Amino acid sequence: MNAECINPFVVASINVLRSVAGVEPSRGSVTVRPRMFTTQQCNILTGITGKVEGQIIYGMSLATADRIASQMLAQTVVTFDQAAANAICDLGSRITGQATDLLDEAGYPTEMTPPTLVRGANVNVSTLDVPAFVIPIALGDLGEFEINVSLQERHT
Repeated sequence: MNAECINPFVVASINVLRSVAGVEPSRGSVTVRPRMFTTQQCNILTGITGKVEGQIIYGMSLATADRIASQMLAQTVVTFDQAAANAICDLGSRITGQATDLLDEAGYPTEMTPPTLVRGANVNVSTLDVPAFVIPIALGDLGEFEINVSLQERHT
C-alpha cells in the first residue's frame, strides 16, 4: 500500500487529537507488521470500503484512553464507563471520517464502517495477509496512541 493511502490516517489522527485532547501530537517512525496486530489495551477498530479497503485499529493503554476521554468529556474519567467508551469510539469515527475525506480528495473514494471498541491486549485481526503499517503518536502527558493501517487497493 502506498503512502498516499496511509498518510491520511496520520494527518487525521494528529488533527483530531490536537483538537479534542488539547495536546501537540508527535509522530513516531513507521514500522510494518506482516499482519494486523495490536498489543494495546484499548482499541478502536474500524474499516473502510471503496477504491481501497481494509481495517484500521487505533490503540492505546487504558490510562491513555481515560485521559483522552477526560479531555473529550471535560470531566475526569475515574472508571472507564459507557460515557468514556462512547467518547473513545467518537474519536475513532472523527479520525476515520477525516481520513476518508482526505482519501476521497486523493482520488480514492471510500466509506467507513462504524467503530467497534475492543478492550484487551494482544488483539489479532485477520486481514488476509495484508501487512499493517504501524505509526506511533506521542501525546505528551496523555501517553501514546498507535495507528495500525492495513489496506489494499480494490481491484474490480
